[in-house]
Amino acid sequence: MSTAACDVLVIGGGLVGAAVAWGVARAGATVCVLDEGDDAIRASRGNFGLVWVQGKGDGMPDYAAWTRDSAGRWLELAAIIGEQDGIDVALRQPGGLEPCISEAEWVERELQVRRMHNQPGVGGNDVRMISAAEARELEPALGPEVVGASYCPHDGHVNPLFLLRGLHAGLARHGVDHRLDHWVESVRPDGDGFAVRTAHGTLRAGRVVLAAGLGNVRLGPLVGLDVPTEAERGHILVTERLDPVLSHPMGRLRQTEEGTVMIGASADRVGLDTSLDLATAAALAARARRVVPALGRARLVRSWAALRIMSPDGFPIYAESENHPGAFVVTCHSGVTLAAVHALYLAPSMLQPGFNDRYAAFHPRRFGGAEAA
Repeated sequence: MSTAACDVLVIGGGLVGAAVAWGVARAGATVCVLDEGDDAIRASRGNFGLVWVQGKGDGMPDYAAWTRDSAGRWLELAAIIGEQDGIDVALRQPGGLEPCISEAEWVERELQVRRMHNQPGVGGNDVRMISAAEARELEPALGPEVVGASYCPHDGHVNPLFLLRGLHAGLARHGVDHRLDHWVESVRPDGDGFAVRTAHGTLRAGRVVLAAGLGNVRLGPLVGLDVPTEAERGHILVTERLDPVLSHPMGRLRQTEEGTVMIGASADRVGLDTSLDLATAAALAARARRVVPALGRARLVRSWAALRIMSPDGFPIYAESENHPGAFVVTCHSGVTLAAVHALYLAPSMLQPGFNDRYAAFHPRRFGGAEAA
């Protein structure tokens, strides 16, 4: 059994784990990342690529503000990745639309916008309802069934695969020990740090970060953390490359830099099942045609399903173990939107005292349970 030492060991090499590892390495820590490998149930492989503010934080003002903060920091993150590693993550932030194709949808969306405007702190993140005429001024391709939309000037999108590549390039540049095919068997406190056992040996670190997505449910109790999350399946469809059709991302439609149009997004609880449900895919395609009729002439070239990591209230979970200080959990379902604050702000704060005070709103104690023994 081999032993290696580092300041911070991050379990999970997806978008959340890579952003955290990138941030702590940039802050000067020596870092090791243990990545389960390509057979892992990765949320990152199913990411839609939105940097999305509207609708985030309905019922939790801290999350609304956190999301808005991340959207505002995205230009900085994209610039660093582009300048230091030569990777354009295709960030575009022209604002985003959420079209309504019935009066019932309009009323539901308007009520959400009003609720969020009444929350303290962020004034609804500048989201507003717009008429069908104004929506068509922004997006002429919208169909006749669109009765209006919500609009947020802070919304945008990126290429999530380029983002992951850029973060991994940054890890290499900072000398991070990135180990693939390292499924973690156990984590235990060891002196003034932690011992992490894999099939390839045991590694020791001063701090450990659980960023393993759905795997955090198993790993959390080993370091005194309760991480209540479930899998939520979502579907994505991709068209052939098209001439420009959309100039703004939408909550369920976006046109990529390459010209393909991504269509989503469903949500169902089926455990760890990532199989494609044809009825769900057909419903997504049918709605997309109603919103943008021109898509009815496009051929679909890819479709798949992947799993989101969802807490009981849908908001992130951030915590440092009170029983075993130095062990952290970071989990959320918005790995792209929150990548900027994870990398530039949350990760460096793990090297300083006061983590739980700083992120008190996101601690799992909000669910009413105690920390794991």
